[in-house]
Amino acid sequence: MACSSNWWRAPVYFTVSVLLAFLAISTALRSLPRNESLPTKSAIAPLLLDASTALRKSGFNIIAALLQITPEIFISSPQSTIFAIPDSSIANASHTSWLLKHLFQYHASPLQLPMKELLKRHKGSCLPTLFHGKNVALTKVDAKERIVEINRVLVSHPDIFLDGPLTIHGVLGPFASMDPRYVNQGWDHIQAPICDSNLSLVSEVADAKNVVEWTRVVRLLSSKGFVSFAIGLNSVLDGILYDKMKLNSVTVFAPPEFSFVASASALLEKIVRLHIVPRKLTYTELASLPANASLSTLVPGHVLQVSEGVNNTRELMINEAKIVAPNLFESNKFVIHGISQAFELDELPNTPR
Repeated sequence: MACSSNWWRAPVYFTVSVLLAFLAISTALRSLPRNESLPTKSAIAPLLLDASTALRKSGFNIIAALLQITPEIFISSPQSTIFAIPDSSIANASHTSWLLKHLFQYHASPLQLPMKELLKRHKGSCLPTLFHGKNVALTKVDAKERIVEINRVLVSHPDIFLDGPLTIHGVLGPFASMDPRYVNQGWDHIQAPICDSNLSLVSEVADAKNVVEWTRVVRLLSSKGFVSFAIGLNSVLDGILYDKMKLNSVTVFAPPEFSFVASASALLEKIVRLHIVPRKLTYTELASLPANASLSTLVPGHVLQVSEGVNNTRELMINEAKIVAPNLFESNKFVIHGISQAFELDELPNTPR
C-alpha cells in the first residue's frame, strides 16, 4: 500500500523535471562556453542514460531528467562529481531558471570524488564547484562510520553512480539557502563558505542579512553606467570577502571611468579598496563632517580627505574628485556616490601614526 499511495508523485515529478529542464537549458546553453576537450553530448549519451537511471532508482527524478536533457549545467571538465538534490527541495521552487542553474552548478565539482576519496579528506577541506569559483566545505568526516557532511548537509546516498569520469552522490538537501528574500533584496543568493588559497575552511557561511550586499552593489553600478568600476570591484570581491567578511556597511565612491581595470590584480585590488569606506556615510553626513575630515578606507594606512569645492562652493570634494551624483543608491548597508574621476594612489595621504 505504501508504494501505491505514492503513485501520483511520478507524473508530478516528471512534469516538474521537464519544465525545469527546459527552463534551465535556455540559459545554460547560452552562457556555458563549449570546451573542446570535453566529449560531445552524443558521445557520452550512454553514460548519461545509465547515470539518470541510477538517479531515478534512488528517487532523484528531477536531477535525473536535467542530467539527460542539459548535462552542460553539471559537466564542464573531463571529470565531474554531482551532488544530487532531493526532489522535495526543488519541486516547489519558484526561482527563475538562472537561479536554479546557479544552484545546480553549486552542487557540481570539476573533481572526481567517490565516497572513499571524500573520507580521506579532513574536516575543513574545501571543494571547488562550477558556480563562479565558489566552494563547498567538508564540515564533518567520520571514516569509521562512513559519514560525510558538506556545508552541514549529509551525503545520504553515497556513490549512486560510479562510472569512468562521473561520480554522483545524493544529499539530504541543498548546500545553500535559496531564501527568496535574499534574492529580492540583492544579497548574494548563494552564501558559500570562505576558504583560503589552500582550499582550507576559514569561515562557514556568514548570515547574508548582516553583511554588505556586494552582488547588489555590483549590479547597481553596472546598471547606471559605472561598468568599468563594477568589473574591477567584482574581480576583487573574493579578496575583500576574505579579510572583511564581517563588514556590515560601506560607502562606495564610483568613478565613471576606471582605467585601472586592466592593471595587475594586486594593484587593481588596492585601487578598488581605496574607493570604499568601511561605514555608511550619506551625502548629508559627509557634508556635516569637520573641515578637511579624513575617512579611513579598506586600504590600511590610507585615508580619503573631504573638502569643499574651490571658491567656497558647496560642492563636496573627495581627494580632489567632485561628488557629482550623491546618494546614487542607498540601502541599510551601503551608499554609493558617483564621483567625477577615479582616485589616484599617490594622491592618498598616509594616516597619522
